[in-house]
Amino acid sequence: MGRHPRVTPHPDIYGEDRVETIEVVVGRIGKPHGVRGEVTLDVRTDEPDRRFAPGAVLRAEAPRGSASSLTALTVARARWHQTTLLVTFEELADRNAAEAARGILLHATIPADETPEDPDEFYDHQLVGLAAYDVEGVLLGEVSALVHGGAQDLLVIRTPERREALVPFVKALVPEVDLAAGRVVVADRPGLVTPLPEDE
Repeated sequence: MGRHPRVTPHPDIYGEDRVETIEVVVGRIGKPHGVRGEVTLDVRTDEPDRRFAPGAVLRAEAPRGSASSLTALTVARARWHQTTLLVTFEELADRNAAEAARGILLHATIPADETPEDPDEFYDHQLVGLAAYDVEGVLLGEVSALVHGGAQDLLVIRTPERREALVPFVKALVPEVDLAAGRVVVADRPGLVTPLPEDE
């Protein structure tokens, strides 16, 4: 799932029509690997082979206090080493440059209507704002955000009473996502979205 979307208007190649695009965080640069500028990557996308294809240009956001002044990075090469993605960027010529780039967040710009290749995957911006219903069709609230955890993603459901409930974004608890209808179905149970009786 892409992270932290930002909707921005973007002119098309003719400069006449405006095409909506979003920016999603797709990774964070880790430590250098070797001496030729290759870096490890903390992947924050479900489509790393697509986002880190050779020639892809990504916006670079350096962390506070970083020695790097880079604003964009171009993928030269990406390869998997066991479970770690190693990436070589054209702008990082050696280990020193790779070390200076540590912690940089990488953003990809994609069309707002683009969807992941896997029909069971979604971008954050597609889910935020959807109405959440239980399996009986009762309105529970609205998806207000996503929290990306190590084990699983969580939907933040804001209820009509202004409470926030965290629902693991797994098929057993969120059996249906209908983007066209603007809704998700949550297999609610006491303590998940609906409060436990003693909490009411």
